Amino acid sequence: MHAHSPTSTVAKALILASTSRYRKELLERLRLPFGCVAPEVDETPLPGEAPVQVATRLALAKALEVARRHPEAIVIGSDQVADLDGHSIGKPGTHVRAVEQLRAMRGRTVVFQTAVAVVCISSGFSSQALAQVQVRFRELSDAEIENYLHHEQPYDCAGSAKSEGLGIALLERIDSDDPTALIGLPLIRTAELLRQAGMNPLCHPPLP
Repeated sequence: MHAHSPTSTVAKALILASTSRYRKELLERLRLPFGCVAPEVDETPLPGEAPVQVATRLALAKALEVARRHPEAIVIGSDQVADLDGHSIGKPGTHVRAVEQLRAMRGRTVVFQTAVAVVCISSGFSSQALAQVQVRFRELSDAEIENYLHHEQPYDCAGSAKSEGLGIALLERIDSDDPTALIGLPLIRTAELLRQAGMNPLCHPPLP
């Protein structure tokens, strides 16, 4: 992805441009102090936009929108789109939609496109990265799908599956070089972008 190097001292504040509890819990693993700010971004895909384009565009848009309101901060934006044969599968929102999604994905390979962007207006830093996770779903019965949804109710998750919970039983295989990407934030790539922005998690005083 295109990147601009910082031209001045990087701000100390770190902001996650998200209200997702999943991304918040993941970023906490780096033991950096940070705040969360909701990005005011329309997440509707553009006509003809491929899933990977949706994810990368929205990750940067979220980071930029919050960064413009907090120009001294380093801002992380992320977005994930489930990609089935080039078609976007978003958050189901309802039980009925979740059933439809899981029926469509059973026995199939879905690519979870997870993009992350890091932006700091004051230093001029802007860079992006993409993690692609290939997930093979089992040949699930209707009863298995209903039972899973009854227990986990993953209606706020792209693709209706939470791999960090019971959703792992839906799957045959996960292929990824950035393990947390499937949950919503690729931490290997995020840590590298933060290093480039001047905030190395391994050189920053960790939270107690």
